[in-house]
Amino acid sequence: MSSDSSFALPSAAHPGRVALRVNSLARVVPFYREVVGLDGSREGNQIRLGAGQTALLELGEAPDAPERTPKEAGLFHVAFRYPDRAALADCLARIEASEYELTGASDHDVSEALYLRDPAGNGVELYYDCPREEWPRTDDGGIDIDTRPLDLGELSALASTTEKERTSEDETDLVGDSDNDGFTAAPVPAETAIGHVHLEAIDLDRTEAFYTDGLGLGVQARYGNRATFLAAGEYHHHLAINTWNDRSERPEGKQGLAWFGFVLPDSGTLDRVAERLADRGHAVKRQDDRAFVTDPDGTHLRLSTR
Repeated sequence: MSSDSSFALPSAAHPGRVALRVNSLARVVPFYREVVGLDGSREGNQIRLGAGQTALLELGEAPDAPERTPKEAGLFHVAFRYPDRAALADCLARIEASEYELTGASDHDVSEALYLRDPAGNGVELYYDCPREEWPRTDDGGIDIDTRPLDLGELSALASTTEKERTSEDETDLVGDSDNDGFTAAPVPAETAIGHVHLEAIDLDRTEAFYTDGLGLGVQARYGNRATFLAAGEYHHHLAINTWNDRSERPEGKQGLAWFGFVLPDSGTLDRVAERLADRGHAVKRQDDRAFVTDPDGTHLRLSTR
């Protein structure tokens, strides 16, 4: 029986692959390939997309899966972190040349972020981190995340000449070849990663307890009693949860988030986390170097060491 209530995940822990359930790969894949800039390959009704040698996103085709209702918890957005501001500027150039529209663009002091939705309606954030030494801190040591309008003109000016030329060509096809099983090289740097996952919860306190007392994330910021930002180590957030839209039901087999992963630094940490979650009444399934568990809102979490 685990009794260590002070356990905290090591700073090396971070979000892993995110899996989305969509009704049409042909409709959704081009967005992630040509706008977000991911590369990948197809296996049957599933496509894995990523940067460099790392898979970041898994899309599974489920044409009969119903849409998530306004009452159901689930994904608020998945956030892709680019390694520098120039890469985010290139992404903005691709968005501006596409059929997709931004739903927001914010300077958070810790990051600069672009927001939009994929063709299936999933929220997507594209961002880069400001230098860590510039992140503002609260008196209690947390992160002070602000939200101000982002100067898109200034960001756009940083886009590379190559990207501007590519996206300004009359024949640029941002829809892509939906029948192509092997995609061409992505324009994003190999260091691009899943920066954080933002979830919609039913009961904020209950879900926060699962990820803090169970998983071992630390609270970095709270926004009243409606949102909490959490992280391993001193990052601004690896996970956010909110109740802004008053969700009240767990989804099951719906379109949207199928599961998301969290990568732990070693097998010892994985064993410890799995034990803590089981001790707190959560059903944990082990399989080699992985553990599977479901949070209080019905979100499936996969823990692994790689």
